[in-house]
Amino acid sequence: MFTPRKLIAALLALTFVLVVGCTTKKNDTPTPDTPTTPSTPAATDELPRKETLYKGGFQWGPPANFNPIGQNSAWPTQAEMILYEPLFAYNIVKGAGDPIIGESFKWNADNTMTIKLRKEPKWSDGKPLTADDVVWTFEYSKKESINHTPFWTYVEKMEKVNDQEIKITLNPKNPNKGLVERDIMFVRIMPKHIWQPLADAGKKLSQELNMNPVGSGPYKLKSQNDQKIIVERDDNYWGKGVFGTVGPKYIVHPILKSNDAFNLALQNAEIDWSQTFAPQIWKMWEDQKQPVITWFDKAPYHMPASIPMAIINLNKPGLKDPLVRKAIAYSLDTAKVAEIAFTKYSIPAKAGLLIPEGLPESPMFDQKDVDEFGWKYDPAKAVQILEGQLKAKKGADGIYVLPDGTRLGPWKLTAPFGWTDWNSALEILSQSAKAVGIDLKTDFPEQPVWNDARNTGNFDIIMDSPGGGYSPAHPWERFRAVMDSRNVPKIGEVAYWNYNRFTNAAVPGLLDKIAATADDKEKAAAFKELNKIFMQNVPAIPLMYRPWEFYEANEKFWTGFPTAKNPTAPPQHNHAGRAIYFKLKAK
Repeated sequence: MFTPRKLIAALLALTFVLVVGCTTKKNDTPTPDTPTTPSTPAATDELPRKETLYKGGFQWGPPANFNPIGQNSAWPTQAEMILYEPLFAYNIVKGAGDPIIGESFKWNADNTMTIKLRKEPKWSDGKPLTADDVVWTFEYSKKESINHTPFWTYVEKMEKVNDQEIKITLNPKNPNKGLVERDIMFVRIMPKHIWQPLADAGKKLSQELNMNPVGSGPYKLKSQNDQKIIVERDDNYWGKGVFGTVGPKYIVHPILKSNDAFNLALQNAEIDWSQTFAPQIWKMWEDQKQPVITWFDKAPYHMPASIPMAIINLNKPGLKDPLVRKAIAYSLDTAKVAEIAFTKYSIPAKAGLLIPEGLPESPMFDQKDVDEFGWKYDPAKAVQILEGQLKAKKGADGIYVLPDGTRLGPWKLTAPFGWTDWNSALEILSQSAKAVGIDLKTDFPEQPVWNDARNTGNFDIIMDSPGGGYSPAHPWERFRAVMDSRNVPKIGEVAYWNYNRFTNAAVPGLLDKIAATADDKEKAAAFKELNKIFMQNVPAIPLMYRPWEFYEANEKFWTGFPTAKNPTAPPQHNHAGRAIYFKLKAK
């Protein structure tokens, strides 16, 4: 039987060879910038299979750093919450945070939040983790622009009450409870006693390598090189009395070069748990008879969380007309996109910015609103809009021309080269639009070119997934990313949301109302109104519903992975998905 080492070597045709790392003396006083490599396994480079979980889909190149606030931090620093921990871990199934370092939080009538911390947390070097570490972690982001610096846009102050209690006061000019909740569930807490001396010495902390990390999680870094990263269970983990003991003693993340390599390893049980796009994954159990599982055992297999969509440039002649945009929307066969481009991993996308199934936002979805203000696949309706409402005439080439002489295309449909599901989705949109007389042509540049075109507004129609991963602030973050024109620069300058510069006077007030209110009915009403505005104006066309992370496992060596039928934990690798490690048992 192939061992993990042998299969991985075969996958890369002998160009990828697992090597033995060098053993180094443990540093008694680790600092984040100590570029040491912890001791590796025995000389055979093999770990006991019954104690080792193999993980895939997060690390694609040699580890550059293990810095929780660094760029390109290696697995599992930011990809999971098993090395550094947050106060709470967002649970996508519950739509709430699971307590980790924090025990509870509550909003008070005066727009303040009180957070109570557990008494047990300690760092892996044995020192206690207290409110000082938490406040310092957030306060540091005032000194350097890092991933949670925007926290201070909507927070006036964060203060220690005592070692186990913290108080947050909202910014009265920009109160946003959802984004505060997001950050207390996403920001990894850092040990002040290790990082503050570096800051005091003038170091820019985001640039520290942190190759000998001291975290508070159930695992510690054991070894790393350009072939793999290994973490080892911390048997002194503070949370054993709270969460139990993690099943795998070791977790190994091989560094492979492609989805195909990881998927083949998963199929052959050389990877136990993966986060890669595996087309037609059901064939692994139907044809190969492998004990592979996904969250759902039938389509769509994965839990939806984001909406990849075709974002339309509202400044282009022809495309600036919402009726032209709606005709394009009516032309699109979203069922075909779901089945072919995304291999049944999505239900057919519907009009609007609300995901209709499987998420806390789903009860707000209203099919009656979609029927009245939105669209569905109906080529005849697209033609009726073009001919009956726009008075367009079809040219000899089969493409419509507006009365002012504007030809409906050619317009480019842009997505990064090699993003196969996105590329296929745009091919289907191109074919669908051409069938009703609109000329859309696919354009697949390299990812940096796509990124620059998106940010500067230099596109006709571009595919993106606005709003990012799911959080307590969703769907607010998605609506804001697509519709909020505030602080968005003009076309040609770099924007970070609202890439087509959509503007509607009612949007800012509705977004602010949702951010400020605690009344769920008021929030739902405002979201429905925003969704109507989106559907009436069609600044973008949803193409599919994509999972936050792909969740697939092979149970040949490990059991206990949750599913929709046995939801002992959410289908997440990151955030509240860390609970899965405490459920796993070796076969």
